[in-house]
Amino acid sequence: MTDVPRLAVFGLVGMPEVSPGDDLAAAIALAAARPGSELADGDVVVVTQKIVSKAEGRLVAVDPDDPLSHKPLVEAESVRILRRRGELIISETSHGFVCANAGIDLSNVDRGFAALLPEDSDRSARRIRDALRHRFGVDVAVVVSDTFGRPWRRGVTDVAIGVAGLRPIADLRGTHDTYGRELQVTEVAVADEIASAAELVMGKASGVPVAVVRGIPSAWFGTGSVRDDVVRAPADDLFR
Repeated sequence: MTDVPRLAVFGLVGMPEVSPGDDLAAAIALAAARPGSELADGDVVVVTQKIVSKAEGRLVAVDPDDPLSHKPLVEAESVRILRRRGELIISETSHGFVCANAGIDLSNVDRGFAALLPEDSDRSARRIRDALRHRFGVDVAVVVSDTFGRPWRRGVTDVAIGVAGLRPIADLRGTHDTYGRELQVTEVAVADEIASAAELVMGKASGVPVAVVRGIPSAWFGTGSVRDDVVRAPADDLFR
């Protein structure tokens, strides 16, 4: 009987409110200690950018009574402004991300503060992975996720902005499809797909900022970086 490919995705409930300086891995470890939530080798732990930014102190005070008070931060966190439309700014960050308002967010943070993106999300993922391996003795990958919009499509979805222990791109070039044709250009953004799957159990307002994705093929594990492997170089970008 042929094995049926399966994935399991579950949220880690019971995460405490995260504050600057908190040990994020310790909080994840506490939530993962609940019966039925234990981590296992080969799991991918998906952590939202918001709690990573909080733990790393990437919070900046803004005027709570001025809805535009965070706009100077957007300018400061951008290396290039691509588009402006009303209050919306589409910009490129120092990480190479092209996103709305340089990824700065006012949701799910205390009133009067804005959350900036982590300085290095790949490094953040590595720190969490190393700490979880030390605490549990299990080999997991870590994805730091954030919500991005997409050109030409309505709605937002979660994508990976940092990875550790995972190849974020599955390069299928040179392999063959089911009809025997050689694939010439196909590269699959597996880290983004994992982040998006995890968001389905985390939600935007459910208070579940960490999820576990189980059943990812072992071939996808290894070394990689969102900044180096996922962000498209400007010379290869047809739209900038």
